[in-house]
Amino acid sequence: MPGRFFMTSPVAELAAALDVAPGSVSNEPARRNIQPGQEVIVYDGTLKRMRWGIIPVGRKNARGRPVMETIINARSETVFDKSAFDGVGRAVIPVNGWYEWTGETRRKTAWAIRPRNETFLYFAAIMDIWAAPGGMEVPQVAAVTCEPNADVRDIHHRMGVLLDPVDIQNWLGGDIKKARALMRPWPDGRLVVSKADEVDWSGP
Repeated sequence: MPGRFFMTSPVAELAAALDVAPGSVSNEPARRNIQPGQEVIVYDGTLKRMRWGIIPVGRKNARGRPVMETIINARSETVFDKSAFDGVGRAVIPVNGWYEWTGETRRKTAWAIRPRNETFLYFAAIMDIWAAPGGMEVPQVAAVTCEPNADVRDIHHRMGVLLDPVDIQNWLGGDIKKARALMRPWPDGRLVVSKADEVDWSGP
């Protein structure tokens, strides 16, 4: 929803697709298993690295209580309404795909979800900066999720909000009304779901 990401295309291809310079992420290696808590490439007008998972220090829920858990994914239905998300910015997480799991513990099946006809998927995300002890600032990001489409419904009850390239700027800089209109399931038929151990990683 997503559980983990993978990004195996060269950064130069991503930069060309977004028409930006690769900048500080130009040396990013191919990664087949990007886990929560690790850095992921993020686009907010430029390409950069951010920690996947918002540490909500100082944030409170609707009852005024501190939010304790690290926020990896944020529900689209409430992301603009919850006090825990006050003041967050918007960003995009570009990847080649993501993983989900089904089955019982110790017997789970890993599924890789990829675009059918494109190279990249662009996840709508929220971003924040954590002021860590010692004065260090940590940029951090969380994916926004929605109801699943027919492609992934059998393996998970949620999916990330995916953006067409033409909608990225509306997500990044549009008003809340425009952003809300983008938070919907990806059209059916545009994703390929495969067992992760059967993916041909040498392909495009």
